[in-house]
Order: sequence, then C-alpha cells, then structure tokens
Amino acid sequence: MSDCIFCKIANGEIPSEFLYEDDNVVAFNDLNPQAPVHVLVVPKAHHDNFVDDVPAETLASMERAVKAVAEKTGVAQTGFRCIMNTGAAAGQTVMHLHMHVLGGKPLGEGLIP
Repeated sequence: MSDCIFCKIANGEIPSEFLYEDDNVVAFNDLNPQAPVHVLVVPKAHHDNFVDDVPAETLASMERAVKAVAEKTGVAQTGFRCIMNTGAAAGQTVMHLHMHVLGGKPLGEGLIP
C-alpha cells in the first residue's frame, strides 16, 4: 500500500534502525513505548492483520524476530508479552499486521498497546 507507514518503514522508504531484519520482516522500537522494551515486528509485505491470509513463512519469520529481539533486549530471561491487535475495536491503529513485543518490567493487566 502506497500510503501505509509500516510498508514505508519496512521497505526502507522511511529510515529506521532495525533490531532485526530478514527477507520477510523487520523489527524496530515503538515511537510511543508502553514498556521499557516495546518493539514492533512488522512484515515487509502488506497484510491488514493476523487473519489476512498471511503466508506461513511470514509468520515463521515473525517468530524468529521475536526470539532475536527478546534476546537482544534482555527480556528473553525475564519474560515478555507479544500482542497482535486485529481491527480498530481491538486497538489496532495502523492497519498493517504487526506484533508488539513488550517487557523490561512487570506488565499489568491493563496494558493494551
């Protein structure tokens, strides 16, 4: 999608420092962090959300990215939360599939990025 901010970031049109990158996904720090560690894992190809016929290889890349990000940011040992919001009513504000990886402090029940 030509006007999608995450497409532009994931494909290098908008510069960003990636914590992880492979052929299918990138991971970068959230600009409005809800925890000391708040990283977004974003596919390079546009998918509106998790149930948008996302290829298995993209989902596998997302899992590898989460693992790498958790290790790189130090939350692999202490624990972290992964969240994928699907639709505006669920809190999705950018309609491009992405996973929030949050950690670095105890995460309360009310935390919804």
